[in-house]
Formats: sequence, C-alpha cells, structure tokens
Amino acid sequence: MRAARIVMVHGAFCGGWVFDGFRAPFVAAGLRVESPDLRGHGLADRPGDVAGLSMADYAADIAGLCRRLAAEDGSPPILLGHSMGGLVAQMAARRTPVSALVLLAPSAPWGVLGSSVEEAVTAAALPLVAPTPFSPVEPNLRLLRAFSLDRLSPAEREAAAQRARPESARAVLETLTWWLDPLMTTHVPAGRLGADALVVSGGRDRVHPPATVRQVAERLGADYREMAGMSHWLPGEPGWEAVAGVVLDWLAEPKDRRAA
Repeated sequence: MRAARIVMVHGAFCGGWVFDGFRAPFVAAGLRVESPDLRGHGLADRPGDVAGLSMADYAADIAGLCRRLAAEDGSPPILLGHSMGGLVAQMAARRTPVSALVLLAPSAPWGVLGSSVEEAVTAAALPLVAPTPFSPVEPNLRLLRAFSLDRLSPAEREAAAQRARPESARAVLETLTWWLDPLMTTHVPAGRLGADALVVSGGRDRVHPPATVRQVAERLGADYREMAGMSHWLPGEPGWEAVAGVVLDWLAEPKDRRAA
C-alpha cells in the first residue's frame, strides 16, 4: 500500500520553499509531501506572471493537483494550507475531495470579519498599493519582517524576506477586502467541507489573530489549536516542530475523536 500524500499550500508573496524544513517530520512519519508553487510564484516565473490571477485560479490549480494525486493513489490527499494558502485550501476542498484539511493561520473566507485594528488598517490601505487588480504587487519587506517573520533570527528573517515574490493584486484584494467583491470569490459555505479539519493559530499572530482564526474553525466545525507565544510564520518560526507535531498527532487520531 502506498503511503498517503499531503499537499502543502503556501501563502501570499511566497513559494513552496516555505515548507522546506516543515516537511521533514511528515516525511519521517511516512507521508509523501507535495509543496507546489502557486501559479506565477516559481523561481522561473516572471514578476508579471501573477498579474490578474484570482484566488479562484489558485484554488482550481490546487484542486486539479489533488484530483490527479487521488487518481494516482486511489485515495485523496491530505490538504494543508498556510495563511492565504489556507484560504486556497478551503476553496479547493469545495471543488474536490480531500482526506483531511489542515489550516495554519488561514486567511478567512468571504463574510468573516477581522477582529483586530491591524487587519482593518491593512484592508483600508490596500487600494493605495493595489490601485488596479490586474497588476502584480511587490512585497512590502518592512511589513513582512515586522508581522510575519518577526520571531525569526535576523539572518533567517532576511533570507526569507529576500525570497519573497510579487503577488496578484486581484488575489490579495479578493482575500482582504472581500466586501468589495460582488462575485464572492472567496466564499466558502459554513459547515464541514467533506473532510475532518484542523485549524491552528499563533497566539501572538497580528496578521490573522487568534480571534479571527477561531471564527474560521467554528465556521468549518473544525478542531482548533492555539500555539501560545507563536506568531504568523507557523511553518518556519521557532516552535514550528511543535506545530508539525500537533498536526501529525491530530492526523493519527481516530476520526471519531475529531470534531464532527
């Protein structure tokens, strides 16, 4: 019998490299790990390749990958997403079966209000840096260092910041200013998405604070874990091994002990 697969989906301004270290405990546990670059986010892609891409495009790509892997293996993969990749994972799970859904500090779907001043300020400032949805947005390295990579060592923080990629303004606007999107692109219906789900937050996360992430968990009927003292970069900041352990322990639990 072939080992189960887990697909890890990165967030905005990043690539599959986010999971370079995080994947190791999953491989050691016998899982086969896939950590693809979202469309336009690979090292060989040009900055303009993300221009005009929608969250629906990302979700369709990940759903397609999950379907191909399910056809190869005879069973659907586990789907894990971080930050904006957590919202991509929710949207993909609407489109194709997955065996389990794991969301690390996920962006919230359409209709879920933020719970902090930082979230409101970020959303209000978006039109200033993304005046048109059909263009790429360069990463703001100052904000990335201060809010996402804040618990890394200076050397690790700089190395991660330098790997940041442009992001689709359209995808960012659909995610953070969903109330301006009449198409409701990031809408995910309340309730289980066909699989058990685990949602993990960082207790000190200012990008997606615990109160917001807990709303996502409650909406999905998911199990919820909060990592005390951790920030937003759950797959790579100090303590990431504990995050991986929480996920692996949850995956190993009998299904009847997970959230119904």
